[in-house]
Amino acid sequence: MLLPSLLRIVIASICLGSSMSQKVTQAQPSISTLEKEAVTLDCVYEVSGYSYYLFWYKHPPSVEWEQIATEGRYSLIFQKSDHSSSLTITALQPADPAVCFCALRDSDAAPVGAPQKPQIST
Repeated sequence: MLLPSLLRIVIASICLGSSMSQKVTQAQPSISTLEKEAVTLDCVYEVSGYSYYLFWYKHPPSVEWEQIATEGRYSLIFQKSDHSSSLTITALQPADPAVCFCALRDSDAAPVGAPQKPQIST
């Protein structure tokens, strides 16, 4: 059991189905930090297509998968030239522990819900 002030975020990576060749990698298998601290999760991806979407999702305990909105304590950075993305969560709270992952989808693939902008084209 973790101490009440200790938060744990577990990261998983996934690729959503498409015809383009893609690979998503997240280096941190898990992160532990204290309440009120910030945490940054990194995602690196490889694609062979020209147009794609990158999503971040979270799966809090006992709740359905949720697409992460970039508002409030959540912020995203896309580094198109490095093929990377970072999700930062500030002022962590006890309700924050979750599985978080980034997912890549070809923009020509069948929709998987409303895509989150921006669309990245090379």
